[in-house]
Amino acid sequence: MTRTSLSAKDMLMRYTPVALALSLAAAISSSVLHSSPADALTTRAAELVAEGRTELGAGRLEGAVSAFEAALAVQPGNPQILVDLATATRRMGMQGKAIHYYREALEADPRNLSAIAGEGAAMAEKGATEKANRNLARLKTLCGGDCEEVRQLSAAIARGPMPRMVSAAPASPKSVTEN
Repeated sequence: MTRTSLSAKDMLMRYTPVALALSLAAAISSSVLHSSPADALTTRAAELVAEGRTELGAGRLEGAVSAFEAALAVQPGNPQILVDLATATRRMGMQGKAIHYYREALEADPRNLSAIAGEGAAMAEKGATEKANRNLARLKTLCGGDCEEVRQLSAAIARGPMPRMVSAAPASPKSVTEN
Protein backbone atom coordinates (compact mmCIF):
# COMPACT_ATOMS: atom_id res chain seq x y z
CA MET A 1 0.00 0.00 0.00
CA THR A 2 1.39 3.38 -1.00
CA ARG A 3 1.10 6.38 1.14
CA THR A 4 -0.66 9.25 -0.60
CA SER A 5 -1.06 11.60 2.32
CA LEU A 6 1.84 13.41 3.90
CA SER A 7 2.25 13.63 7.63
CA ALA A 8 2.46 17.03 9.23
CA LYS A 9 6.16 16.51 9.84
CA ASP A 10 6.79 15.69 6.17
CA MET A 11 4.84 18.76 5.02
CA LEU A 12 6.73 20.95 7.46
CA MET A 13 10.08 19.65 6.27
CA ARG A 14 9.20 19.99 2.59
CA TYR A 15 7.52 23.39 2.54
CA THR A 16 9.20 25.37 5.33
CA PRO A 17 12.36 26.18 3.32
CA VAL A 18 10.26 27.29 0.35
CA ALA A 19 8.01 29.43 2.57
CA LEU A 20 11.02 31.02 4.26
CA ALA A 21 12.67 31.76 0.92
CA LEU A 22 9.51 33.38 -0.43
CA SER A 23 9.08 35.42 2.76
CA LEU A 24 12.67 36.60 2.60
CA ALA A 25 12.31 37.55 -1.07
CA ALA A 26 9.13 39.48 -0.32
CA ALA A 27 10.76 41.29 2.62
CA ILE A 28 13.83 42.24 0.60
CA SER A 29 11.85 43.53 -2.37
CA SER A 30 9.58 45.47 -0.04
CA SER A 31 12.50 47.11 1.75
CA VAL A 32 14.20 47.96 -1.54
CA LEU A 33 11.05 49.65 -2.79
CA HIS A 34 10.69 51.48 0.51
CA SER A 35 14.30 52.62 0.68
CA SER A 36 14.24 54.17 -2.78
CA PRO A 37 11.96 56.92 -1.56
CA ALA A 38 9.89 59.29 -3.54
CA ASP A 39 11.35 61.70 -0.98
CA ALA A 40 14.46 62.14 -3.12
CA LEU A 41 14.58 65.71 -4.30
CA THR A 42 14.17 66.58 -7.95
CA THR A 43 16.89 68.74 -9.45
CA ARG A 44 14.81 71.93 -9.29
CA ALA A 45 13.61 71.26 -5.74
CA ALA A 46 17.22 70.58 -4.65
CA GLU A 47 18.31 73.91 -6.15
CA LEU A 48 15.55 75.75 -4.30
CA VAL A 49 16.36 73.96 -1.03
CA ALA A 50 20.04 74.92 -1.41
CA GLU A 51 18.99 78.52 -2.03
CA GLY A 52 16.74 78.43 1.03
CA ARG A 53 19.50 77.04 3.23
CA THR A 54 21.88 79.75 2.00
CA GLU A 55 19.29 82.39 2.84
CA LEU A 56 18.65 80.80 6.23
CA GLY A 57 22.35 80.68 7.01
CA ALA A 58 22.67 84.37 6.13
CA GLY A 59 19.74 85.26 8.39
CA ARG A 60 17.47 86.27 5.52
CA LEU A 61 14.47 84.41 6.86
CA GLU A 62 11.85 85.68 4.41
CA GLY A 63 14.05 84.69 1.48
CA ALA A 64 14.55 81.26 3.02
CA VAL A 65 10.82 80.76 3.51
CA SER A 66 10.13 81.84 -0.07
CA ALA A 67 12.71 79.40 -1.46
CA PHE A 68 11.42 76.52 0.67
CA GLU A 69 7.81 77.27 -0.29
CA ALA A 70 8.82 77.26 -3.96
CA ALA A 71 10.59 73.92 -3.46
CA LEU A 72 7.46 72.57 -1.80
CA ALA A 73 5.42 73.71 -4.80
CA VAL A 74 7.79 71.79 -7.08
CA GLN A 75 7.74 68.71 -4.86
CA PRO A 76 4.67 68.73 -2.57
CA GLY A 77 4.74 66.79 0.67
CA ASN A 78 8.50 66.17 0.73
CA PRO A 79 9.47 65.70 4.42
CA GLN A 80 12.94 67.22 3.97
CA ILE A 81 11.52 70.41 2.48
CA LEU A 82 8.80 70.57 5.14
CA VAL A 83 11.40 70.33 7.93
CA ASP A 84 13.48 73.10 6.34
CA LEU A 85 10.39 75.29 5.94
CA ALA A 86 9.37 74.60 9.53
CA THR A 87 12.84 75.52 10.77
CA ALA A 88 12.75 78.83 8.90
CA THR A 89 9.26 79.75 10.17
CA ARG A 90 10.29 78.75 13.71
CA ARG A 91 13.25 81.11 13.52
CA MET A 92 10.86 83.86 12.46
CA GLY A 93 8.99 83.33 15.72
CA MET A 94 6.02 81.58 14.12
CA GLN A 95 6.08 78.45 16.27
CA GLY A 96 2.46 77.51 15.51
CA LYS A 97 3.10 77.50 11.77
CA ALA A 98 6.38 75.61 12.30
CA ILE A 99 4.56 72.94 14.32
CA HIS A 100 2.11 72.56 11.43
CA TYR A 101 4.95 71.95 8.96
CA TYR A 102 6.75 69.56 11.31
CA ARG A 103 3.55 67.55 11.69
CA GLU A 104 3.10 67.37 7.93
CA ALA A 105 6.66 66.03 7.68
CA LEU A 106 5.88 63.46 10.39
CA GLU A 107 2.79 62.30 8.51
CA ALA A 108 5.02 61.51 5.56
CA ASP A 109 7.87 60.09 7.68
CA PRO A 110 6.86 59.28 11.30
CA ARG A 111 10.45 58.44 12.30
CA ASN A 112 12.00 61.70 11.03
CA LEU A 113 14.26 62.67 13.93
CA SER A 114 14.69 66.27 12.75
CA ALA A 115 10.92 66.76 12.57
CA ILE A 116 10.37 65.25 16.02
CA ALA A 117 13.10 67.43 17.54
CA GLY A 118 11.97 70.57 15.71
CA GLU A 119 8.35 70.09 16.70
CA GLY A 120 9.42 69.56 20.31
CA ALA A 121 11.60 72.69 20.27
CA ALA A 122 8.75 74.76 18.83
CA MET A 123 6.46 73.42 21.55
CA ALA A 124 9.02 74.27 24.24
CA GLU A 125 9.33 77.78 22.81
CA LYS A 126 5.54 78.15 23.06
CA GLY A 127 5.64 76.96 26.68
CA ALA A 128 4.21 73.48 26.05
CA THR A 129 6.99 71.80 28.01
CA GLU A 130 5.06 68.61 28.73
CA LYS A 131 4.47 67.99 25.03
CA ALA A 132 8.09 68.84 24.26
CA ASN A 133 9.19 66.29 26.84
CA ARG A 134 7.03 63.66 25.10
CA ASN A 135 8.91 64.36 21.88
CA LEU A 136 12.18 64.06 23.80
CA ALA A 137 11.16 60.67 25.17
CA ARG A 138 10.20 59.55 21.67
CA LEU A 139 13.56 60.69 20.30
CA LYS A 140 15.42 58.83 23.04
CA THR A 141 13.51 55.69 22.10
CA LEU A 142 14.34 56.07 18.41
CA CYS A 143 17.98 57.11 18.54
CA GLY A 144 19.13 56.44 22.06
CA GLY A 145 20.05 59.10 24.55
CA ASP A 146 23.04 60.41 22.64
CA CYS A 147 22.09 61.76 19.24
CA GLU A 148 22.25 65.34 18.01
CA GLU A 149 18.46 65.71 17.95
CA VAL A 150 18.18 64.71 21.64
CA ARG A 151 20.84 67.30 22.56
CA GLN A 152 19.10 70.03 20.52
CA LEU A 153 15.67 69.36 21.99
CA SER A 154 17.04 69.08 25.54
CA ALA A 155 18.68 72.48 25.12
CA ALA A 156 15.45 74.02 23.76
CA ILE A 157 13.47 72.65 26.70
CA ALA A 158 16.10 74.00 29.13
CA ARG A 159 15.87 77.48 27.52
CA GLY A 160 12.13 77.50 28.09
CA PRO A 161 9.48 79.57 26.37
CA MET A 162 10.39 82.45 24.13
CA PRO A 163 9.36 85.85 25.44
CA ARG A 164 6.22 87.03 23.75
CA MET A 165 6.71 89.97 21.48
CA VAL A 166 4.32 92.73 22.28
CA SER A 167 3.94 95.48 19.77
CA ALA A 168 3.43 98.86 21.22
CA ALA A 169 0.82 101.13 19.73
CA PRO A 170 2.36 104.24 18.25
CA ALA A 171 2.25 107.09 20.66
CA SER A 172 0.02 109.91 19.64
CA PRO A 173 1.29 113.39 20.36
CA LYS A 174 -0.51 115.16 23.12
CA SER A 175 -2.19 118.32 22.10
CA VAL A 176 -0.83 121.36 23.70
CA THR A 177 -3.29 124.06 24.52
CA GLU A 178 -2.22 127.55 25.17
CA ASN A 179 -4.13 129.87 27.40
